[in-house]
Amino acid sequence: MFAGEGGPERTNRRFHYVSAGQPAKRLSTAFDSVTLYGEDPDPRPDIFGKVGNSGVSIATVDDAKKLYSGFDLCDPRTSVSMTINGPAPILLAFFMNAAIDQQCEKYIAANGGGAAEGGKTTGDNWAAVDQAFARKYAKAKKPSYEGGLPESNDGLGLKLLGLSGDEVLPEEVYKKIRAAALSQVRGTVQADILKEDQAQNTCIFSTEFALRLMGDVQAYFIQQQVRNFYSVSISGYHIAEAGANPITQLAFTLSNGFTYVEYYLSRGMAIDDFAPNLSFFFSNGMDPEYSVIGRVARRIWAKAIKHVYKGNSRSQKLKYHIQTSGRSLHAQEIDFNDIRTTLQALYAIYDNCNSLHTNAYDEAITTPTEESVRRAMAIQLIINRELGSARTENFIQGSFAIEELTDLVEEAVMTEFDRLTDRGGVLGAMERMYQRNKIQEESLYYESLKHSGELPIVGVNTFLNKKGSPTILPGEVIRSTQEEKDQQIQNLRAFRERNANRSAEMLQRLKTAAISTGNLFGELMETVKYCSLGEITNALYEVGGQYRRNM
Repeated sequence: MFAGEGGPERTNRRFHYVSAGQPAKRLSTAFDSVTLYGEDPDPRPDIFGKVGNSGVSIATVDDAKKLYSGFDLCDPRTSVSMTINGPAPILLAFFMNAAIDQQCEKYIAANGGGAAEGGKTTGDNWAAVDQAFARKYAKAKKPSYEGGLPESNDGLGLKLLGLSGDEVLPEEVYKKIRAAALSQVRGTVQADILKEDQAQNTCIFSTEFALRLMGDVQAYFIQQQVRNFYSVSISGYHIAEAGANPITQLAFTLSNGFTYVEYYLSRGMAIDDFAPNLSFFFSNGMDPEYSVIGRVARRIWAKAIKHVYKGNSRSQKLKYHIQTSGRSLHAQEIDFNDIRTTLQALYAIYDNCNSLHTNAYDEAITTPTEESVRRAMAIQLIINRELGSARTENFIQGSFAIEELTDLVEEAVMTEFDRLTDRGGVLGAMERMYQRNKIQEESLYYESLKHSGELPIVGVNTFLNKKGSPTILPGEVIRSTQEEKDQQIQNLRAFRERNANRSAEMLQRLKTAAISTGNLFGELMETVKYCSLGEITNALYEVGGQYRRNM
């Protein structure tokens, strides 16, 4: 259930709508470009128009609490994915604090009271919380969830909105709740900085510093026993969407994964401590190679982890998500896009992907509408619940074409590994812009075939309708409203004002940790309680450097 538009309240309502009646809540979050680049909502002309468009605007921990309110983030049936890369550790800290404070709310409700003077738990249920609110907001307005709650939102996550659990609970109680929450929370943060340089371009920190942040997140996960959350989603989807063919997508993605393995090992982490926290994300297009992309990835990964890195059986198991190809959606005869998406989804399900996202047919021309999203979800439901062959695992395994294609794709990927090795590995090749150049060349080749008609695309360059299959213009364009933009800016200003007495101190602590050997993510978990996304990003620029592309 991929969603993100406007402010956190609007996206929260969308999450509750798309997950209604589902036994498990699988939430995937799209962020606006302002958030993706680590900035705060602002009246500045180059920022204001982008606030809450094509993704949700999240600038503070309060925004994260509202975004996921009504979903128990520590329930084993709840999993949250966040499509964020450059500022990923900061958004992850927002999320983790939201999950911890939800559990603090549940503890208070079950045990009564909060922390009175001397650190003892006393009072009638929320009395101590009310006192903490009264002290903190004596001269300021409490943050609130704007508009009515959706029917399925029970308010979990909103009762401590504007407070942190450590402000109302004894220290030892809060630490126990935090440890329990971190061990239970489930989800994925994309955080793949290598593919950002190669394909998607939302790098904000220098590559070296971004890798440091990723390593600190994984080290924190090991220390805090965060076992059910993927610290990185090593992504080929964006490589494919930028123009790479399926072989290049798979080769670059796996090579990026092995680069992370080598980096984490160089920091003293054990392979079996971090490999289970790695996940993968691929695109499925129409080419035949996509029908075996998962099984080839699993074969190469398992052999390398077993024989090269001596990892155990759990570390050898590659978990991957598939999203149907956005590049294969066309603005002509857009109804045909659902047919393409259905075939790509069938590839993925027959290849035993761990999770699947089906695109909406109108994504070629606009943000998906409620109607198109329902159709996209129906594609998966019909395959899984109505198509008889999908009830058998490995339905096509053993066929000559599949087995032969598996061997051929694996051989081609290994050949690409050799090319990367000849250029100094992934990082060395990035310095020479090898990956970007190869992706661009393959994209140009694909477009030339499409425009010449050598690659037939029904309704686009062949089998046109009587009107010539003109480009469809959207009847509805979903955008954030002026009110939502203004509200986010007001909320941010209020957050900064009420934390003005602590923010400078917390940012200085963060910068000190960055220039020492301290774990930055451990410090971020505290920083986000008092500082906004933009404040943290700019503080880290001072010590970690901003991204600059090699030319």
